Amino acid sequence: MAQSVSFGRLTGSAKLNAVKQLLGSLTDDLETGSLTPQRRESILEELKIYGRDPNYADPIFTKEGIETLVKHAFDSSSVNTSRGALRILCNALLLKPETRQRFVDTGYAAKASEKLKNDNSDDEFLVSRLLLISTYNTNIDLPKLITQHGLADSIVNHLARHAKRLSSTSKTTAANPMDQMALEETLKLTFNVSQFCPNHLASFEAAIPHIITILCSFDLPSPQSRTPLGPPFGPAVNAVLNLDLSTPTAKEYLYPAASPSSFSDRLIKLLSLSIKAYKNPDLEQIVTPLVCALSLVYEHAPASVKQSIQSALLPTEKDREDALGKADTLHGHLLQNWSNPEAPELGKAIAHLYFDLSDKDPHKFVKNVGYGYASGFLFQNNISFTPEEMSKGGETEVEGEDGVREIRRPVNPITGQFLDTERVSELPEMTDEEKEREAERLFVLFERLKQTGIIDVQNPVEQAMREGRFEELPDDK
Repeated sequence: MAQSVSFGRLTGSAKLNAVKQLLGSLTDDLETGSLTPQRRESILEELKIYGRDPNYADPIFTKEGIETLVKHAFDSSSVNTSRGALRILCNALLLKPETRQRFVDTGYAAKASEKLKNDNSDDEFLVSRLLLISTYNTNIDLPKLITQHGLADSIVNHLARHAKRLSSTSKTTAANPMDQMALEETLKLTFNVSQFCPNHLASFEAAIPHIITILCSFDLPSPQSRTPLGPPFGPAVNAVLNLDLSTPTAKEYLYPAASPSSFSDRLIKLLSLSIKAYKNPDLEQIVTPLVCALSLVYEHAPASVKQSIQSALLPTEKDREDALGKADTLHGHLLQNWSNPEAPELGKAIAHLYFDLSDKDPHKFVKNVGYGYASGFLFQNNISFTPEEMSKGGETEVEGEDGVREIRRPVNPITGQFLDTERVSELPEMTDEEKEREAERLFVLFERLKQTGIIDVQNPVEQAMREGRFEELPDDK
C-alpha cells in the first residue's frame, strides 16, 4: 500500500486524529492480526515521527497507548515490528516522565530484561535505553530483574562482547555506529542499576575487566578536544564508580602485573585534558565522577601505583614558584576548582582526593596544598590539626625533574609557595601603633580559634608576651 503524501507531516487536530487512527489500528491488530507486516511497520514508522513532538500526539502517551506499544515490542515475532515499537516507547518515556511508571505497570520490564539477552547491538541499544529511562522515578523492581531475569548477566555479556570487539579490531577499521551507541547505553545502565542495587554489586564483578578493557582500547582524545569525556570515556568511568574495586578480580585488571600504573595513568591523562576543556556548569557533572574514580583507584592500589599517582598530582617545584593553585599545571587547575562556587561537588571530590594522597595525615595535607586550602576541609570534616610549625614556616619535599621527591626548601605554610620566591611587599613599614593594633587583632583571632576546639594552637601573641618579646608602648606615644 502506497504511503500518503502527508506521511508524518500533519499538525494540530489533523495530527491528533491521525495518531488516534494509527494507534487504533495497532490495538486492533493485537486481536485480529489483520495488518500485513509492511503496513504494521509503516504505521509504527509514522507514529515514531509524530511521537517526536508530544503536542497533538497524546494517545501515544496514555496508559492504553503504552500497553499497545509494549505488546508489539515484546510479544511480536517480527524483529522489525519489535524494534519499531521499541523506538516509539523510548521516545515516549524520554519526553513524558509519567509514561515511565505506565511502562513499569505493564509488567513488561521482565520481558525487556529477557530480550536484553539477545546478542545484537540493535536490540541492546533499544532495550538498554528503555530500561535505563525506566529507572528514573519509578518503582521498577531491579533486584528482581537481576535475580530472576538475568539483567546483570546480560549487561556483563554485552560489555564482554564490546570489549572483545574493541581489543581485536584494528584501529583503522571503521566502527559500526550502532555498536558505539549500544555500548554507551549499556554503560549508563550499568551505573544506574549498580547505583540503585547496592546489595547486588557481586553480580557486576565480572563487568570490571571488560569496562577497563573498553576504557583502554580507545585512543585518548586530542589536547584540542572540547569533550574529552564524551562517549565512551565518561560513561565507562561512571560505570565503575559503584562497583567493588577491592576484589582480587578487580585488582588484577586495575593494576596489571606487566604495567601496574597503566590504568591510573590513563585516568590522570583524561583528568588533565578534562579539567581544562570543560567549563561551568559542565565541570560539576562531567569531571567530578572522574576525580572520584581516581580516588577509588588510589584507595585500593599497591604502593608503587600510589607513588605514581602522587608524583603526577602532588605539587612540583614549578607549582611552588608561586602560591599553590596559580601554576598552569594539573595540580594548579585542580586547586583552582577547589573552591569553585559553581562546582561545589567537584571541589569536595578534589579535596578528598588530596587528603587521600596525603595518607589522610592533616600535616602532610597542609604541606601538599597549603593551609589556605586545607583549613576549610579540616574544619568541615572535624579533623583535629595542631599547626605548631605554621608560624615559622617549614620545609617540604617536592617533585623534582628527576621524579625523586628530595628537594627541600622552606615554604609559606599558608600558600605553599617557596619563601625565597615570594614577592617582597612594597607597602611602607608599619608604625608602632599599627603594630600594636595588629597584634591585638591577631590575639582575638587566635583566641576564637582556640574556642572552636578544632585547632589546638598556642596564641603567638600570648607566647610573645610571656617570653618578654612583646613590649607595651608608653602612654605618651
